[in-house]
Amino acid sequence: MSDPRTTPSIFTRGAVDLSTLRPSAPARPAAPSRPAAPAASADGAPGAVPGSVPGAIPGVTPDVIIDVNEADFQSVLERSLTTPILLDFWADWCEPCKKLSPLLEKLAVEYGGSWILGKVNVDVNPRLAQVFRVQGIPQVTALIGGQPVEGFSGVLSEAQVRQYVDAVLKAAGVSVVAPEDPRLDAADDALMTGDLEAAEAAYRKILAESPADAAAESGLAQVELYRRIAGVDPSSALAKADSAPDDVEAQRVAADIEVLSGQAAEAYSRLIALIKKTAGDDRDAVRKHLLSLFAVAGPDDPAVAGARRALASALF
Repeated sequence: MSDPRTTPSIFTRGAVDLSTLRPSAPARPAAPSRPAAPAASADGAPGAVPGSVPGAIPGVTPDVIIDVNEADFQSVLERSLTTPILLDFWADWCEPCKKLSPLLEKLAVEYGGSWILGKVNVDVNPRLAQVFRVQGIPQVTALIGGQPVEGFSGVLSEAQVRQYVDAVLKAAGVSVVAPEDPRLDAADDALMTGDLEAAEAAYRKILAESPADAAAESGLAQVELYRRIAGVDPSSALAKADSAPDDVEAQRVAADIEVLSGQAAEAYSRLIALIKKTAGDDRDAVRKHLLSLFAVAGPDDPAVAGARRALASALF
């Protein structure tokens, strides 16, 4: 995803003036925090959390998800100077909000405080909705360094929201390790247990939501690889390939076995050598097979980079 600070957004319609939400000079005292919640009752009703910050959501780490109100918005702006804040504009009556808000809350917890989710009830805070030009909800807007940047309206998929969050963090100069994607974990688990049907379905679902997901592309290529070598005896297959260097199918099977044996570079060299000796349909079949093995390793593998250069030389 592009840098939110340099791409067109809802803010290109004109500057968002946040000055009306800041105290005027001389500075007035900070707005009092919301009244503390009553102590927990005997029946277990929620009570105040000792040491909690204003706006904190009960039961959630205070610095991860907060309620944002007009009265304390100055403190929210100040917090965005050091930590990116995503404002979630919502309302009780908004059905789409009931889909997006839980997803945002889940991700805020997963990212462990590298950004803050600020929940803004537009019915309770109409001035905030006006200043941020909320024309429909749900709407998400980020604050970086006290200034608003690109946001989005409506419900997005989890993959799209993750991409947006990562772009905001990058724009803010925050370096974090992205949390594991549970969808990918489930797909990988199915692959490792040999349930190729479930693994394929899971990887294809990820790619339908995130077409450029390299990990899912690699996983799907591995599924296809395991299917190709099902029932193949490695020793016999390699011996056959050695005795018949011009046998296209034998060489392809041998390359598959070498990749699974951790000898990917040898597999690439085997197929590139075969490309140099073949033509027409055979050559194209070997080329496509080699590309499928590149997909298994992923685009960042150094061996793949070198093999791609060798492939280009062999083809042209």
